Amino acid sequence: MIKIINTNSKIVLIASLMLCFSCKEKESATSKPVVISTSKTEVLAPKAKLSESFRNYWYNGEAEITSYKLEQERYGEIREGQAVLVFVTEDFLPKEQVKADNYNEHNTPILKMNATKNFITGIYPYSIMQSTFYPVANNQHALKISASVQEWCGHVYTQLNNRDDFEVVTHSYFQGEADSTFNLEKNWTENELWTKLRIDPKSLPVGEIDIIPSLEYIRLNHDELKSYKAFASLENGSYTISYENLDRVLKINFNTNFPYDILGWEETSTSGSGASEEVLTTKATKLKTLKSDYWNKKSVSDGTLRETLKLQ
Repeated sequence: MIKIINTNSKIVLIASLMLCFSCKEKESATSKPVVISTSKTEVLAPKAKLSESFRNYWYNGEAEITSYKLEQERYGEIREGQAVLVFVTEDFLPKEQVKADNYNEHNTPILKMNATKNFITGIYPYSIMQSTFYPVANNQHALKISASVQEWCGHVYTQLNNRDDFEVVTHSYFQGEADSTFNLEKNWTENELWTKLRIDPKSLPVGEIDIIPSLEYIRLNHDELKSYKAFASLENGSYTISYENLDRVLKINFNTNFPYDILGWEETSTSGSGASEEVLTTKATKLKTLKSDYWNKKSVSDGTLRETLKLQ
């Protein structure tokens, strides 16, 4: 379990991650609790001033749902599937780091992103979801991030909380990974930059940065969950992150006009090893965007909205 630390006026960050292996993937050494950095307080930047356009778009009682055609690299081949990005504003409890049931002036307004992927590898399906809870004040790291991956072999879970440090808890169905808890020094997280982009693309970090890759990438590629050196650039409606030691480049394409909707993305990486190494690119291409209070669309007749989103 993660111990909740009473931070009073300090704003904290949590992230959750859920991981998944293939049945034939190599087991790692048994994980043990590790403390990577000592605790320290995050220095907050000034709060962003929200425009009238922002308030009208994001505080109208609806979420923004966007569907994408997905071409996902997995096991050295490209798989066809679907991706969905759901953005919605919520009130967040800074201490408990969960969605608030009721409004309170001490709550933290956040922009939440739920990102899902579904694709098939051979006979069995993959289902991936990542959630990011990012303050609309745009002045600190995400308060919470989570990711889950499920396939027929099993599933795993990891959670990162933003407290004095990044506090991470992982759960895996593999004996070699089992359960682990550890701390990370605070740095940029790839997950939070998607929501930061939606608030103000010009606020995105550029140049040489230390950054924690997306929890999805860490799981699927079995890399260590930590910060990596990268170079980030912002130009002509594209934000690109090039990781020095991961043979990976992520490019997010977006509308340069508000609400800065995400048009698609490309993720290029090396698959395989030795002479069999091959550079493959995961791609997502926008299909349709819908504004909806989807949590109230629960009847059979509401299934037509999936047709509107071009979702199977």
